Amino acid sequence: MSKRVLILIEGDSTCNGPQYVQAAQHLGLRPVTLSTNPTRHAYLEVQGTQAITVDTDDLDALVAECSRLREAYDVAGITTSLEAVYATVGKLCQHLHLPGPNPTSIGQCCDKFTQRELLARAGMPIPAYHSAENAAAVKRAAADIGLPVILKPAVGSGSSGVRLCRNADELAEHTTYLLDGGHIWPCPPRILVEEFAQGPYYCAHVMGKEVIGIGASEFCPPPHFVFIQSVFPATLTDGEHRRIADVSLGCLQALGLGWGPTNVELRWTKRGPVVVEVNPRLSAGASLVKAAHGIDLAAEHIKVVIGKQCDLSRRHSQTAVSRCLIPDRDGILQWISGHSQAAALPGVAEIELYAEPKMHIVRKGDYRDWIGYIIAVSSNLDQAKDILQSAVKLIDWSIKPFPTKGERFIPSQHHP
Repeated sequence: MSKRVLILIEGDSTCNGPQYVQAAQHLGLRPVTLSTNPTRHAYLEVQGTQAITVDTDDLDALVAECSRLREAYDVAGITTSLEAVYATVGKLCQHLHLPGPNPTSIGQCCDKFTQRELLARAGMPIPAYHSAENAAAVKRAAADIGLPVILKPAVGSGSSGVRLCRNADELAEHTTYLLDGGHIWPCPPRILVEEFAQGPYYCAHVMGKEVIGIGASEFCPPPHFVFIQSVFPATLTDGEHRRIADVSLGCLQALGLGWGPTNVELRWTKRGPVVVEVNPRLSAGASLVKAAHGIDLAAEHIKVVIGKQCDLSRRHSQTAVSRCLIPDRDGILQWISGHSQAAALPGVAEIELYAEPKMHIVRKGDYRDWIGYIIAVSSNLDQAKDILQSAVKLIDWSIKPFPTKGERFIPSQHHP
């Protein structure tokens, strides 16, 4: 029988999708991706891995394809980097008697309102919240909580459709966007209206029931929540670290999680850590964990998937910082340069560009605004930040406005 196969259901094309493919290969596995549209995942072609077209919303079709692959290969396990199909992965694993997450727990966690209900029932610190299915209900919920509030889809990820509403006009505008066709819903529209928990943002990275570490991040200016800079590990006192870790593990217990990866997003408010969201997957910050501590979370997750013992011990101890590259305007990307020079700087651990010339840039106010990222490492935070800033200055691009009839175009340059 040929090399053991790891089946990946869909994937995300930013950082974690490629990392799962690479980690599988390093573990001696042959990654095979099942996707409704494999062409969406450009990294599959770049890495030369097999992809099979199948409707990943059709559980029966997935069972049939996985069973067919099992007849031809030694299937070591099934997993995904994408939250939206993780519950389906759990069902597939149950059907084929393979290790996997509890699909019921994953489904409850991915519904943000249900997640809030379970966390509230367990006494976890969370913002005030309401669920709303129409504009009148949104307005009543915001009045009850008090502005500013966060409006977000009850199901979704990557901050898609998430906005801070600071006044009645912004509330009405975003409600219209979410309910009247602006936002693409994977399910019947339902909005979560939340109190805005104000304070520094932290993310606890968990594998199984072990907190590996806590990172900190900053966002672009409101009203959207687009990550721009992150650091791992976060600068915390022992007491602060312990409180965040304790709350994070309490969330896992409340939600019936504790198998595979979880990331817990929090804000440190006047009343201490408040849970923003619990996500049953690796966060984009997994690359920082690898750069700072040498722990490949994608690889360790795969080990759990194939029934092996994972190793979460630190290989080294550094500080890693990252910058997401984000354009300041919409238009057509003319060119982007500086990648090679930035990558050559001592201390630059990783650099990735998603954008290519002639690509249309249309900012969404979520993770899709990223056109790349840079990670720098050092033994101390200040030095890592200096290295990162030097690398960022080397990246440059030009964006031309979208064509307008009768207009003469002059490319615009931008330094992030």
